[in-house]
Amino acid sequence: MAGRRRVPGASVMALCLLLVSLVGCGGGSAVDAVRAQVQSLLDRRAEAVLDRDAAAYARTGTRAGFADLRAVPLADWSYRLTALDRTGDTATASADLSYRVEGHDRSPITTARSLSLSRDRDGRWSVDSDRPAKKSGQQLWDQGTARAVRGERSLVLGVGQPDEKLRDYAELADRAVPAVSDAWGPRWARRVVVLVPEDLEGMAGLLGSPASSYRGIAAVTTGATGADGRAPADRIIVNPDAFGMLGDSGRQVVLTHETTHVATRAHTSAATPLWLSEGFADWVGYRDGDRAPAEVAPELAYAVGRGEVPAGLPDDEDFGFSGDADHLARAYESGWLACRLIADHWGEDRLDEFYRAVGTHEHREGAVEAAMHQVLDTTREEFTAQWQEYVRNALS
Repeated sequence: MAGRRRVPGASVMALCLLLVSLVGCGGGSAVDAVRAQVQSLLDRRAEAVLDRDAAAYARTGTRAGFADLRAVPLADWSYRLTALDRTGDTATASADLSYRVEGHDRSPITTARSLSLSRDRDGRWSVDSDRPAKKSGQQLWDQGTARAVRGERSLVLGVGQPDEKLRDYAELADRAVPAVSDAWGPRWARRVVVLVPEDLEGMAGLLGSPASSYRGIAAVTTGATGADGRAPADRIIVNPDAFGMLGDSGRQVVLTHETTHVATRAHTSAATPLWLSEGFADWVGYRDGDRAPAEVAPELAYAVGRGEVPAGLPDDEDFGFSGDADHLARAYESGWLACRLIADHWGEDRLDEFYRAVGTHEHREGAVEAAMHQVLDTTREEFTAQWQEYVRNALS
């Protein structure tokens, strides 16, 4: 065709090889160069956070966020660039932020972040914003300036809370740690981190879930489960709205319950049913108290009073926060009485052994049955019948 000339295949290949040394065939080297620049920028920003260097932080872009996390005692803070979407002199970077709280975390928390970037006339990239990625929860300092109060065995981080209230949480946590160690044993970190957002909405933001899922829930514990013996970076996250409605003893029970989850996390696996993990945490929470069973389990006591003894131990689905509140309460109360039965009939040491034995299994199926046979010398059917009788006698 007029005006066109075919280039032999060998010439095309030679041209591409020549360009690779300059910008890359298809622009690959140019993209890699920008990625390297952005990663270097994030490395400098992370170093400034660890060094508490406001000036160095400002040289990497926006100052937003620096003051909000200055009170957090950090041992590590780093970004790993995972994706870069560039349009001219602007870009959006996806990165994994990993950080570790000094004196508390043996392994880091990793969370996905989305950073907006821009490039100046000299070709230097800077950070314009740093936000949680889609479907990722906020960090406490995303919600405002974090304040820190250190207890003897705890670190309490709060936003929008006076120091006096944060000290109250620290005192509760400090009492919870030895109580849990007395019931579970000393082989765990024996330190906890408590996050106190301003309100229910703040709690939901930290968890990346709708606020309606946690209305009426005083606190939850987050962390990766697994029977690998490691102590992950757990966080007790408080709902100050619901927590504030509790009396002194109720607040202590909640913090002790959640601290139990921290202590048992390394021995909790996919094989552990919620009736056991939640029931054990409640058993530890109420262990040193003097409340009668009907006071601790009012919903189940009401059902038993009507002649409605549960047909079996609760399923995991019965512990959903978004369902019927009375049904949820009966699930927790049933798990508590199952663990209380084991402690009363077989002994507290056997209860601990049973919990650990269940967690060693890789799969849910057969885990409870095997542990009941191994540790309690009983079957699930025999245990269920014994538990039903125990519930009836304790709550009648």
